[in-house]
Amino acid sequence: MKNLTLLGLALLVLAACGKEEPAQPQTTAPAVAEDPMAEAATEATEAPVTEETEAVVVEESAAEPEEDEQAIVLAQAEVPAASHDWQFEEGRHYQRLVPTQPTIGGADKIEVAEFFWYGCPHCWTFEPTVNRWAENDKPANVRFVRVPAMWNNLLVLHGRLFYTEEILARNGTIEDPELFRETVFEEYHRRGNRLASEGAIQKLFERFGVSEEEFARTWNSFEVDQKMRVATDLARRYSISSVPAIVVNGKYRTGAQEVGSNEKWMELVDELILRESAR
Repeated sequence: MKNLTLLGLALLVLAACGKEEPAQPQTTAPAVAEDPMAEAATEATEAPVTEETEAVVVEESAAEPEEDEQAIVLAQAEVPAASHDWQFEEGRHYQRLVPTQPTIGGADKIEVAEFFWYGCPHCWTFEPTVNRWAENDKPANVRFVRVPAMWNNLLVLHGRLFYTEEILARNGTIEDPELFRETVFEEYHRRGNRLASEGAIQKLFERFGVSEEEFARTWNSFEVDQKMRVATDLARRYSISSVPAIVVNGKYRTGAQEVGSNEKWMELVDELILRESAR
């Protein structure tokens, strides 16, 4: 009897050693095909993000952002979406980012981030569509943010323009930010003003009542520098290589070229929001 007991224990040990480990999930994000607009900006020099400039990522469990906090926080953990008759297909109409990447704001809302450049004609023609959506159709549980692409020196200059205007609009110095944004596009595409120097940009701000001193103080501020570091980090994490592009909640990346029109594109964005809302 004692020998039989020992034999049984030996068989149990052998069975446990043969248990297979679960497969590890894929961790690389798919690449985006280059858009012709990426060639419109010359001297492409995408800046690498070093340990000194990369924004701090805060785990969702610790994410309790204070007012105006700009720290990147991780998007919510994945939960399977409810069954639904989806119109758009992953890999064809949008790309899934694996693993899910950080967002600018907190995990309290689904973040829709539009990557753009003032010199991109497609971004300009997309403006009325995305503005109508943001004003009239954006769900209450969604936060819409704009992020400037910064692949080379001119785009970096325009990115600093964007964040300078954002801060001056927030403090009330620029009273009509939508008109300012429209004017930037008009200057570039209709008047041939490429806004290729700090001086040319400063003159534009003067037209909106911004003094030379206030412009210089904001333009060179730590807050603008920090916003630009965050934008550069997100573009790298999301593999943004063409504009306009939209990323939903750090998880889904898509462009109008994948669906055929701006209106259809916003239908896709709404569906991706619904996927996140159903989690």
